[in-house]
Amino acid sequence: MNEFFQRVIRALKLEAALFEEVEADRDATTQAIGVVLLSGIAAGIGSSGRGLAGGILLLTTASVLAWVVWAVVTYVIGTKLLPGARTEADVGQLLRTVGFSSAPGVIQVLGVIPVLAGAVFVVASVWMLVAMVIAVRQALDYESTARAVGVCLIGWSLQMVLLGALLPAWSPPPAV
Repeated sequence: MNEFFQRVIRALKLEAALFEEVEADRDATTQAIGVVLLSGIAAGIGSSGRGLAGGILLLTTASVLAWVVWAVVTYVIGTKLLPGARTEADVGQLLRTVGFSSAPGVIQVLGVIPVLAGAVFVVASVWMLVAMVIAVRQALDYESTARAVGVCLIGWSLQMVLLGALLPAWSPPPAV
């Protein structure tokens, strides 16, 4: 457990070496799932003050779904469409690194404080995006951060389209 929390702290610090480490450690997949779950739970708790019914379950489920979709989409874009000269990766490596890039999402729990809610969610989103770029750069062995940014922007756009198509199917029908 101590290793897990140390890795989360290193992810929060945006340590590139941490993302290399979890990329290579197949046993870190379970830890990556734990980071995604913590981030989703934190988002649910942080959103509870804004009247989001069932926020913890909804946002945790959405976090897990987004994580898997993001990792697979990023894998395809990064290894098939925009590989670097040294790019060699598998989906598991992207799942692990992307999972740890959600570590900054744990601060979303502070969203329960009404005066902080908006700022907390913006800061968490930007911090997670920066972590994602580092995770992608390391997992795909890119020499250029710009290439990682491009992959993340394309992946984020595709993920939003995919999730936009999937999430309405989960929504309850409107009350009549």
